[in-house]
Amino acid sequence: MVGEAKLIKNRVTKPVSRDDLFHFIKSAISNEQQQTDPFYVLDLGAIRSLVETWFDNLPVVQPFYAVKCNPNPAFLKEMAALGTGFDCASLPEIETILSLGVSPDRIVFANTCKPESHIKYAAKVGVNLTTFDSNCELEKIKMWHPKCELLIRIKVPETSGATFKFGSKFGALPEEIVPLLKAAQEAKLQVVGVSFHIGSRAINFHAFEDAIGAAKTTFDTAAQLGLPKMHILDIGGGFTSGPKFTDAASAVKVALQKYFPGELADGNLKIIAEPGRFFANSPFTLTTSVIGKRERAEVKEYWISDGISGSMNFLKYDHDEVICTPLIMKNPTCKELKTWSSTVFGPTCDAADTVLKGFELPELDMNDWLVFHNMGAYTSSRGNDFNGFKTSAIPTIAYEN
Repeated sequence: MVGEAKLIKNRVTKPVSRDDLFHFIKSAISNEQQQTDPFYVLDLGAIRSLVETWFDNLPVVQPFYAVKCNPNPAFLKEMAALGTGFDCASLPEIETILSLGVSPDRIVFANTCKPESHIKYAAKVGVNLTTFDSNCELEKIKMWHPKCELLIRIKVPETSGATFKFGSKFGALPEEIVPLLKAAQEAKLQVVGVSFHIGSRAINFHAFEDAIGAAKTTFDTAAQLGLPKMHILDIGGGFTSGPKFTDAASAVKVALQKYFPGELADGNLKIIAEPGRFFANSPFTLTTSVIGKRERAEVKEYWISDGISGSMNFLKYDHDEVICTPLIMKNPTCKELKTWSSTVFGPTCDAADTVLKGFELPELDMNDWLVFHNMGAYTSSRGNDFNGFKTSAIPTIAYEN
């Protein structure tokens, strides 16, 4: 059975203000003389605020944070202390979460194709909830973890407008669901529910109605086949923070009430989700130093200490808006400073390592800083160590009011 995930009260839930953040960054730079390496600032209060926002808007949905989004140790420790569950995709991710003292029933092994050694490890440590979408996976689970509870991952209509769609790789097709359920039944495996994912960075949250409707059909199909009554619904991820989250939460609640009214009323349905970006993105700020400059015509060009090959690797894929603020040591507020069309490069020898182009900035000097906001989702976790610039070595300083 999946474990409870409840908000732990009596913790500061106020995010740090922009002014306080910059004061803290300046202090951190001053305390490390000649500091030019990039570093993250982690706002612990922002994490707590986001967890509180989740439970305020989706009290019946237990969040299982997607570790792949950002496995920063300080961040995971805070999430664990706040009582969330965790979506793990591999043996190392499970090891990481268990090392925090999290009980295995707060983990869902949400990878539909797992190495046999990882399945054996899950059985050994008591992680007893996982996903599947193929006969091959059922055979591996039957061999190495036959008592594991299973969620059948289904492919849902791709109506969310998501930047990243998962249907080409994950999820049983409608015509595959009955054969898979029968195969699990014949193997005496426990299929206890359904999982799906509407896609990452979704914009049309009515997709939750389509997906939850498809999940309900699967619940009914399982009942018709004589399987024990399903009792877990995993609605996946695709959530972002801000106004879009309240829209998504409203769509989820409407769909749940439409398709599972009886289960909601009697409390016999456990609903979980696998948010990553929602929790990880805004609490992290990346601080980078100017390590070089050049002027060409009317364009100012700068090199900074991190870039596309490192923490900003995500810019290759989702073209997200970059929120960047200059920190000029001689004039931290940058008031009344003229701005110039500027290009910002990362530190590597890759010509594609271009972070900003045509971006308005005041003139910067060596050892000034550029501060990048909302830098927690798929940043350090997807970066690499190209040219020896080690993304994995970028330190994080945790901060709270």
